[in-house]
Amino acid sequence: MADGIMKKLNEDVVIYILLRLAVKSLLRFNCISKTCYFLIKSSTFVYLYLNRTTTSKDEFILFKHCFEYERNMHKTILSFLSGDDDDDDYFNPIIQDLDVTHLKTNNNYSIDQFIGPCNGLIAMMDSVTTILINPSTRNYRLLPPDQFIGCQEDHYRSIQNVGFGYDSIANDYKVIRISKIYMTDRDDYPEEMDRIVDIYDLSVDCWRKLDRDVVQQLSTFYCASSSQMFYRGICHWFASQYIEGEIDEYLILCFEMSTEIFHSLKIPEPCYLMYGPSCKLMLLQDSLALIYHPYSEPVIPDEKDLINIWIMKDYNVYESWTKKYTIRGHQIGFPLAIWMGYLFLYQSGSGSMMSYNLNSNVVKELSFHGVPKSFRVIGYKDGLTSIPRENEHTTHVQKF
Repeated sequence: MADGIMKKLNEDVVIYILLRLAVKSLLRFNCISKTCYFLIKSSTFVYLYLNRTTTSKDEFILFKHCFEYERNMHKTILSFLSGDDDDDDYFNPIIQDLDVTHLKTNNNYSIDQFIGPCNGLIAMMDSVTTILINPSTRNYRLLPPDQFIGCQEDHYRSIQNVGFGYDSIANDYKVIRISKIYMTDRDDYPEEMDRIVDIYDLSVDCWRKLDRDVVQQLSTFYCASSSQMFYRGICHWFASQYIEGEIDEYLILCFEMSTEIFHSLKIPEPCYLMYGPSCKLMLLQDSLALIYHPYSEPVIPDEKDLINIWIMKDYNVYESWTKKYTIRGHQIGFPLAIWMGYLFLYQSGSGSMMSYNLNSNVVKELSFHGVPKSFRVIGYKDGLTSIPRENEHTTHVQKF
Protein backbone atom coordinates (compact mmCIF):
# COMPACT_ATOMS: atom_id res chain seq x y z
CA MET A 1 0.00 0.00 0.00
CA ALA A 2 2.77 2.42 0.90
CA ASP A 3 4.44 1.75 -2.45
CA GLY A 4 1.21 2.52 -4.23
CA ILE A 5 0.79 5.83 -2.41
CA MET A 6 4.39 6.80 -3.21
CA LYS A 7 3.85 6.08 -6.91
CA LYS A 8 0.72 8.27 -6.99
CA LEU A 9 2.57 11.30 -5.66
CA ASN A 10 4.59 13.52 -7.98
CA GLU A 11 8.28 12.65 -7.54
CA ASP A 12 9.22 16.30 -7.05
CA VAL A 13 6.73 16.51 -4.16
CA VAL A 14 8.15 13.36 -2.60
CA ILE A 15 11.71 14.68 -2.88
CA TYR A 16 10.68 18.03 -1.37
CA ILE A 17 9.15 16.22 1.62
CA LEU A 18 12.09 13.86 2.12
CA LEU A 19 14.66 16.66 1.95
CA ARG A 20 13.11 18.16 5.08
CA LEU A 21 13.68 15.01 7.15
CA ALA A 22 16.67 14.08 9.29
CA VAL A 23 18.87 11.15 8.22
CA LYS A 24 17.56 9.07 11.11
CA SER A 25 14.02 9.41 9.73
CA LEU A 26 15.13 8.80 6.13
CA LEU A 27 16.78 5.53 7.10
CA ARG A 28 13.44 4.38 8.50
CA PHE A 29 11.76 5.33 5.23
CA ASN A 30 14.04 2.84 3.46
CA CYS A 31 11.85 0.09 4.86
CA ILE A 32 8.51 1.57 3.76
CA SER A 33 8.63 0.75 0.05
CA LYS A 34 10.97 -0.14 -2.80
CA THR A 35 10.17 3.16 -4.52
CA CYS A 36 11.21 5.15 -1.45
CA TYR A 37 14.29 2.97 -0.91
CA PHE A 38 15.67 3.46 -4.42
CA LEU A 39 14.86 7.18 -4.38
CA ILE A 40 16.76 7.80 -1.14
CA LYS A 41 19.69 5.65 -2.31
CA SER A 42 19.96 7.43 -5.68
CA SER A 43 23.00 9.62 -6.31
CA THR A 44 20.71 12.49 -7.31
CA PHE A 45 18.88 12.50 -3.98
CA VAL A 46 22.13 12.09 -2.00
CA TYR A 47 23.53 15.15 -3.81
CA LEU A 48 20.37 17.21 -3.28
CA TYR A 49 20.31 16.29 0.41
CA LEU A 50 23.96 17.21 0.89
CA ASN A 51 23.44 20.62 -0.74
CA ARG A 52 20.02 21.45 0.70
CA THR A 53 19.40 24.75 2.46
CA THR A 54 19.91 24.34 6.19
CA THR A 55 19.56 26.43 9.36
CA SER A 56 21.52 26.43 12.60
CA LYS A 57 19.16 23.72 13.93
CA ASP A 58 20.31 21.39 11.15
CA GLU A 59 24.00 21.75 11.97
CA PHE A 60 25.98 20.38 14.89
CA ILE A 61 29.49 19.95 16.24
CA LEU A 62 31.61 16.81 16.06
CA PHE A 63 33.95 16.92 19.05
CA LYS A 64 36.87 14.46 19.23
CA HIS A 65 38.64 14.15 22.57
CA CYS A 66 40.66 11.54 24.44
CA PHE A 67 40.71 10.11 27.95
CA GLU A 68 43.38 8.17 29.79
CA TYR A 69 41.78 5.06 31.27
CA GLU A 70 45.05 3.41 32.32
CA ARG A 71 48.61 4.67 32.54
CA ASN A 72 49.67 5.60 28.99
CA MET A 73 46.49 3.98 27.65
CA HIS A 74 43.97 6.28 26.00
CA LYS A 75 40.65 6.00 24.23
CA THR A 76 39.22 8.32 21.60
CA ILE A 77 35.66 9.60 22.02
CA LEU A 78 33.53 11.29 19.34
CA SER A 79 30.76 13.50 20.77
CA PHE A 80 27.82 15.01 18.88
CA LEU A 81 26.92 18.48 20.16
CA SER A 82 24.19 20.93 19.26
CA GLY A 83 23.78 24.61 20.13
CA ASP A 84 20.99 25.38 22.58
CA ASP A 85 18.00 27.26 21.11
CA ASP A 86 18.10 29.88 23.86
CA ASP A 87 21.86 30.23 24.12
CA ASP A 88 23.94 29.64 21.01
CA ASP A 89 27.15 29.74 23.06
CA TYR A 90 26.30 26.58 24.93
CA PHE A 91 26.45 23.04 23.52
CA ASN A 92 24.53 19.95 24.54
CA PRO A 93 25.08 16.30 23.57
CA ILE A 94 22.36 15.22 21.15
CA ILE A 95 23.11 11.49 20.80
CA GLN A 96 25.28 8.93 22.53
CA ASP A 97 29.06 9.31 22.21
CA LEU A 98 31.04 6.98 19.97
CA ASP A 99 34.02 5.11 21.40
CA VAL A 100 36.43 4.93 18.45
CA THR A 101 38.23 1.84 19.68
CA HIS A 102 40.29 1.38 16.51
CA LEU A 103 42.47 4.43 17.15
CA LYS A 104 45.49 3.51 19.29
CA THR A 105 46.14 6.97 20.67
CA ASN A 106 49.32 7.64 22.61
CA ASN A 107 50.70 10.80 24.16
CA ASN A 108 51.70 12.35 20.82
CA TYR A 109 48.44 14.05 19.89
CA SER A 110 50.05 16.08 17.11
CA ILE A 111 49.77 12.91 14.97
CA ASP A 112 46.01 12.58 15.52
CA GLN A 113 43.99 14.05 12.66
CA PHE A 114 40.29 14.80 12.32
CA ILE A 115 39.54 15.93 8.77
CA GLY A 116 36.36 16.96 6.98
CA PRO A 117 33.61 17.06 6.26
CA CYS A 118 34.10 16.07 2.62
CA ASN A 119 30.70 15.39 1.03
CA GLY A 120 29.47 14.32 4.45
CA LEU A 121 32.41 12.00 5.20
CA ILE A 122 35.16 12.58 7.74
CA ALA A 123 38.53 10.92 8.30
CA MET A 124 40.07 10.09 11.67
CA MET A 125 43.74 9.11 11.72
CA ASP A 126 46.61 8.27 14.00
CA SER A 127 50.13 7.19 13.02
CA VAL A 128 48.87 3.78 11.84
CA THR A 129 45.09 3.74 11.39
CA THR A 130 42.77 5.63 9.06
CA ILE A 131 38.99 5.46 9.54
CA LEU A 132 36.41 6.95 7.18
CA ILE A 133 33.10 7.72 8.88
CA ASN A 134 29.68 8.99 7.93
CA PRO A 135 28.59 10.39 11.32
CA SER A 136 24.92 10.57 10.23
CA THR A 137 24.54 6.90 9.31
CA ARG A 138 27.29 5.77 11.74
CA ASN A 139 28.83 3.71 8.98
CA TYR A 140 32.61 3.48 8.93
CA ARG A 141 35.40 1.73 7.10
CA LEU A 142 38.94 0.94 8.22
CA LEU A 143 41.46 1.54 5.46
CA PRO A 144 44.33 -0.92 5.07
CA PRO A 145 47.63 0.39 6.47
CA ASP A 146 50.19 1.64 3.99
CA GLN A 147 53.29 -0.52 3.84
CA PHE A 148 56.69 0.96 4.56
CA ILE A 149 58.76 -1.40 2.41
CA GLY A 150 62.15 -1.39 0.76
CA CYS A 151 64.28 0.46 3.31
CA GLN A 152 67.22 -0.73 5.32
CA GLU A 153 66.95 -1.58 9.01
CA ASP A 154 68.57 1.68 10.12
CA HIS A 155 65.95 3.71 8.22
CA TYR A 156 62.62 4.71 9.68
CA ARG A 157 59.64 6.81 8.65
CA SER A 158 58.07 9.78 10.39
CA ILE A 159 54.63 10.79 9.08
CA GLN A 160 54.60 14.58 8.96
CA ASN A 161 51.18 15.40 7.52
CA VAL A 162 48.07 13.75 6.18
CA GLY A 163 45.10 14.78 4.09
CA PHE A 164 41.72 13.51 2.93
CA GLY A 165 39.59 14.79 0.08
CA TYR A 166 37.60 14.21 -3.08
CA ASP A 167 38.87 14.06 -6.66
CA SER A 168 35.92 15.40 -8.67
CA ILE A 169 37.44 14.44 -12.04
CA ALA A 170 38.07 10.80 -11.14
CA ASN A 171 34.99 10.71 -8.85
CA ASP A 172 37.14 9.21 -6.14
CA TYR A 173 38.16 9.87 -2.53
CA LYS A 174 41.84 9.95 -1.64
CA VAL A 175 44.01 9.90 1.47
CA ILE A 176 47.50 11.41 1.37
CA ARG A 177 50.44 10.90 3.75
CA ILE A 178 53.58 13.03 3.60
CA SER A 179 56.52 11.35 5.35
CA LYS A 180 60.19 11.91 6.06
CA ILE A 181 62.65 9.03 5.87
CA TYR A 182 65.44 9.15 8.45
CA MET A 183 68.65 7.17 8.89
CA THR A 184 70.26 6.81 12.30
CA ASP A 185 74.04 7.00 12.57
CA ARG A 186 76.28 5.22 15.08
CA ASP A 187 75.27 7.70 17.78
CA ASP A 188 71.56 7.10 17.01
CA TYR A 189 71.27 10.63 15.67
CA PRO A 190 68.55 10.85 12.97
CA GLU A 191 69.45 12.33 9.61
CA GLU A 192 66.76 13.07 7.01
CA MET A 193 67.38 11.06 3.86
CA ASP A 194 64.24 11.41 1.76
CA ARG A 195 60.59 12.48 1.48
CA ILE A 196 57.82 10.19 0.28
CA VAL A 197 54.14 10.82 -0.45
CA ASP A 198 51.70 7.89 -0.26
CA ILE A 199 48.26 8.13 -1.91
CA TYR A 200 45.34 5.84 -1.13
CA ASP A 201 42.60 5.65 -3.81
CA LEU A 202 39.33 4.30 -2.48
CA SER A 203 38.27 3.24 -5.97
CA VAL A 204 41.11 0.71 -6.24
CA ASP A 205 41.58 0.07 -2.51
CA CYS A 206 45.35 0.32 -2.38
CA TRP A 207 48.24 2.64 -1.56
CA ARG A 208 50.74 3.93 -4.11
CA LYS A 209 53.72 6.26 -4.01
CA LEU A 210 53.66 9.61 -5.74
CA ASP A 211 56.24 10.22 -8.46
CA ARG A 212 59.63 11.24 -7.01
CA ASP A 213 59.88 14.26 -9.31
CA VAL A 214 56.69 15.68 -7.77
CA VAL A 215 57.81 14.86 -4.22
CA GLN A 216 61.25 16.43 -4.73
CA GLN A 217 59.88 19.96 -4.38
CA LEU A 218 58.82 19.18 -0.79
CA SER A 219 62.43 18.84 0.40
CA THR A 220 62.55 22.41 1.75
CA PHE A 221 59.08 22.47 3.36
CA TYR A 222 57.97 21.70 6.88
CA CYS A 223 54.19 21.52 7.50
CA ALA A 224 52.68 22.33 10.88
CA SER A 225 50.90 19.41 12.52
CA SER A 226 47.08 19.37 12.64
CA SER A 227 46.88 22.21 10.12
CA GLN A 228 45.21 20.32 7.26
CA MET A 229 42.07 21.63 5.57
CA PHE A 230 40.33 20.42 2.39
CA TYR A 231 38.82 23.24 0.35
CA ARG A 232 37.92 23.61 -3.35
CA GLY A 233 39.30 20.18 -4.21
CA ILE A 234 42.66 21.02 -2.62
CA CYS A 235 44.41 19.92 0.59
CA HIS A 236 45.99 22.86 2.44
CA TRP A 237 48.64 22.87 5.18
CA PHE A 238 50.27 25.79 6.98
CA ALA A 239 54.00 25.41 6.28
CA SER A 240 57.43 26.99 6.50
CA GLN A 241 60.09 26.87 3.83
CA TYR A 242 63.75 26.46 4.76
CA ILE A 243 66.74 27.73 2.82
CA GLU A 244 70.16 26.52 4.02
CA GLY A 245 68.69 25.44 7.35
CA GLU A 246 66.95 28.75 8.10
CA ILE A 247 63.28 29.68 7.73
CA ASP A 248 62.91 31.71 4.54
CA GLU A 249 59.14 32.28 4.62
CA TYR A 250 55.81 30.99 5.88
CA LEU A 251 53.15 29.92 3.39
CA ILE A 252 50.26 27.57 2.71
CA LEU A 253 51.28 24.35 0.97
CA CYS A 254 48.59 23.00 -1.39
CA PHE A 255 47.97 19.63 -3.05
CA GLU A 256 45.36 19.37 -5.79
CA MET A 257 43.54 16.05 -5.53
CA SER A 258 42.71 15.83 -9.24
CA THR A 259 46.06 16.81 -10.78
CA GLU A 260 48.19 15.56 -7.83
CA ILE A 261 50.37 18.65 -8.10
CA PHE A 262 51.81 20.69 -5.21
CA HIS A 263 51.85 24.48 -5.16
CA SER A 264 51.76 27.21 -2.50
CA LEU A 265 49.83 30.31 -1.43
CA LYS A 266 51.37 33.36 0.18
CA ILE A 267 50.13 34.43 3.61
CA PRO A 268 49.76 38.06 4.80
CA GLU A 269 53.10 39.74 5.58
CA PRO A 270 52.15 40.58 9.22
CA CYS A 271 52.08 36.80 9.84
CA TYR A 272 55.78 36.42 9.00
CA LEU A 273 57.17 36.79 12.54
CA MET A 274 60.01 34.35 13.02
CA TYR A 275 59.73 31.96 15.98
CA GLY A 276 56.63 33.81 17.16
CA PRO A 277 52.92 33.10 16.79
CA SER A 278 51.55 29.97 15.19
CA CYS A 279 48.86 29.61 12.53
CA LYS A 280 45.91 27.35 11.78
CA LEU A 281 43.67 27.12 8.70
CA MET A 282 39.88 27.22 8.92
CA LEU A 283 36.83 28.24 6.92
CA LEU A 284 35.01 31.50 7.67
CA GLN A 285 32.09 32.74 5.58
CA ASP A 286 32.96 30.15 2.92
CA SER A 287 36.45 31.65 2.58
CA LEU A 288 39.89 30.38 3.49
CA ALA A 289 40.79 31.76 6.92
CA LEU A 290 44.11 31.96 8.77
CA ILE A 291 44.10 32.02 12.58
CA TYR A 292 47.29 33.73 13.76
CA HIS A 293 47.87 33.15 17.49
CA PRO A 294 50.71 33.10 20.04
CA TYR A 295 52.25 29.91 21.35
CA SER A 296 50.79 28.81 24.66
CA GLU A 297 53.15 30.07 27.38
CA PRO A 298 52.78 30.69 31.13
CA VAL A 299 53.24 34.43 30.56
CA ILE A 300 52.71 36.19 27.23
CA PRO A 301 53.89 39.80 26.74
CA ASP A 302 51.08 42.28 26.06
CA GLU A 303 52.35 43.04 22.56
CA LYS A 304 52.07 39.33 21.64
CA ASP A 305 48.83 38.54 23.49
CA LEU A 306 46.53 38.76 20.49
CA ILE A 307 44.81 36.55 17.94
CA ASN A 308 44.31 37.78 14.39
CA ILE A 309 41.83 36.16 12.02
CA TRP A 310 42.51 36.77 8.32
CA ILE A 311 40.31 35.71 5.41
CA MET A 312 41.18 35.37 1.73
CA LYS A 313 38.06 36.85 0.11
CA ASP A 314 39.09 35.78 -3.40
CA TYR A 315 40.79 32.41 -3.42
CA ASN A 316 44.41 32.41 -4.65
CA VAL A 317 44.46 36.21 -4.82
CA TYR A 318 47.09 37.46 -2.36
CA GLU A 319 45.75 41.04 -2.39
CA SER A 320 42.38 39.81 -1.11
CA TRP A 321 43.76 38.83 2.33
CA THR A 322 41.82 40.91 4.90
CA LYS A 323 42.21 41.05 8.67
CA LYS A 324 38.68 40.29 9.86
CA TYR A 325 39.03 40.07 13.66
CA THR A 326 41.57 40.83 16.39
CA ILE A 327 41.13 39.20 19.80
CA ARG A 328 43.18 40.36 22.82
CA GLY A 329 43.72 39.02 26.30
CA HIS A 330 42.58 35.43 25.74
CA GLN A 331 45.40 32.92 25.84
CA ILE A 332 44.66 29.85 23.76
CA GLY A 333 46.38 26.51 23.63
CA PHE A 334 44.93 25.36 20.33
CA PRO A 335 42.32 26.88 17.96
CA LEU A 336 39.60 24.37 17.05
CA ALA A 337 36.96 25.81 14.69
CA ILE A 338 34.73 28.73 13.81
CA TRP A 339 31.13 27.55 14.01
CA MET A 340 28.21 29.27 12.29
CA GLY A 341 30.54 32.05 11.15
CA TYR A 342 30.79 33.80 14.53
CA LEU A 343 31.63 31.36 17.34
CA PHE A 344 35.36 30.77 17.73
CA LEU A 345 36.05 27.51 19.60
CA TYR A 346 39.43 26.84 21.13
CA GLN A 347 41.24 24.90 23.82
CA SER A 348 42.62 27.14 26.53
CA GLY A 349 46.16 26.96 27.84
CA SER A 350 44.81 25.16 30.93
CA GLY A 351 43.08 22.48 28.82
CA SER A 352 39.46 23.67 28.91
CA MET A 353 37.23 24.00 25.83
CA MET A 354 36.23 27.64 25.34
CA SER A 355 33.97 29.66 23.05
CA TYR A 356 34.47 33.27 21.97
CA ASN A 357 31.59 35.09 20.28
CA LEU A 358 33.16 37.19 17.52
CA ASN A 359 30.09 39.46 17.43
CA SER A 360 29.56 40.13 21.15
CA ASN A 361 33.10 39.36 22.49
CA VAL A 362 31.54 37.08 25.12
CA VAL A 363 33.82 34.27 26.35
CA LYS A 364 32.49 31.08 27.92
CA GLU A 365 34.06 27.94 29.31
CA LEU A 366 32.29 24.83 28.03
CA SER A 367 31.79 21.77 30.20
CA PHE A 368 33.74 19.32 28.03
CA HIS A 369 36.95 17.69 29.09
CA GLY A 370 39.72 15.41 27.93
CA VAL A 371 43.47 15.09 27.71
CA PRO A 372 45.04 18.47 26.84
CA LYS A 373 45.92 18.87 23.13
CA SER A 374 43.61 15.99 22.14
CA PHE A 375 40.64 18.21 21.24
CA ARG A 376 39.48 18.43 17.61
CA VAL A 377 36.25 20.03 16.33
CA ILE A 378 34.35 19.89 13.01
CA GLY A 379 31.12 21.65 12.08
CA TYR A 380 28.78 19.15 10.44
CA LYS A 381 25.33 18.70 8.91
CA ASP A 382 23.53 15.44 8.11
CA GLY A 383 24.51 13.61 4.92
CA LEU A 384 23.69 10.33 3.17
CA THR A 385 26.98 9.82 1.32
CA SER A 386 27.96 6.16 1.18
CA ILE A 387 31.51 5.09 1.98
CA PRO A 388 32.84 3.62 -1.29
CA ARG A 389 33.63 -0.08 -1.54
CA GLU A 390 35.26 -1.42 -4.67
CA ASN A 391 34.56 -5.16 -4.47
CA GLU A 392 34.00 -8.10 -2.15
CA HIS A 393 37.68 -8.17 -1.19
CA THR A 394 37.70 -4.54 -0.08
CA THR A 395 37.66 -3.80 3.65
CA HIS A 396 34.07 -3.93 4.87
CA VAL A 397 31.84 -1.00 5.70
CA GLN A 398 30.74 -1.48 9.29
CA LYS A 399 28.43 0.30 11.73
CA PHE A 400 29.17 1.71 15.17
